[in-house]
Amino acid sequence: MRSSVEIYDFATGEQRVVFQSEALIEAPNWSPDGRYLMVNSDGLMYRLPLEGAARLEKIDTGFAARCNNDHGISPDGKTIAVSDKCEFGKSAIYVLPAEGGTPRLVTRNLPSYWHGWSPDGVRFAYCGIRDDVFDIYTIAADGGEETRLTHGEGRNDGPDYSFDGQWVYFNSSRTGLMQIWRIHPDGTGLQQVTFDNAGNWFAHPCPKNDRVILISYEPEVFDHPRDKNVRVRVMDPDGGNLTTLFALFGGQGTMNSPNWAPDGEAFAYVRYFPV
Repeated sequence: MRSSVEIYDFATGEQRVVFQSEALIEAPNWSPDGRYLMVNSDGLMYRLPLEGAARLEKIDTGFAARCNNDHGISPDGKTIAVSDKCEFGKSAIYVLPAEGGTPRLVTRNLPSYWHGWSPDGVRFAYCGIRDDVFDIYTIAADGGEETRLTHGEGRNDGPDYSFDGQWVYFNSSRTGLMQIWRIHPDGTGLQQVTFDNAGNWFAHPCPKNDRVILISYEPEVFDHPRDKNVRVRVMDPDGGNLTTLFALFGGQGTMNSPNWAPDGEAFAYVRYFPV
């Protein structure tokens, strides 16, 4: 499988290739200063500079060498969050300096999969599996007790904060097919956002708070596997004007975690090609 890290520009509608590799590369996060993407590959984390020669620069994550594609960069760009299972055999969320260093454990309850940073940098939103039940949780970025936002109504996954801090978007199968929902960070105001015949995953609100991107599987596809024909779509924050931007071969790894450019005019993603 060949990985193609690409950028979609809303102003032009063009898709630009940033980097390609025979390695499996997943889930680009865009740094707040706009200078690089952060991706995972083979359990490790890398920076991919957006200026100069395209190259992967390894980030020192210490003992965390089994990182998955649920990771992100703090709003101030100083810290990264990773989800890794080296220490416990289950995914746990850690933070470490953006330049690299020793990971510090945030979540005691496992498994936990990081998905979104609150715009003030104070809290995380993540998917936690407790007794085989998938739910949405938040926790302080420096650790402590987790706050549960959903309560076992179907599978709940993929949370990400809106940039005004008013909503946590997530996907849930509580009505059958996976659809996009949103809820206030205090657990109130639950709303269903999409209602169509697709498996909708990984909604990421724009920094301008004017649109949300997501990935959609065909209705017969269960979960969020890789190596599928999927659509990348955009909608208004309330779910209106849901439109397909483009189709690609991908799914898992394409855009599991926050991927917007800091100006809200572009986003990064990964396309895959069989070789």
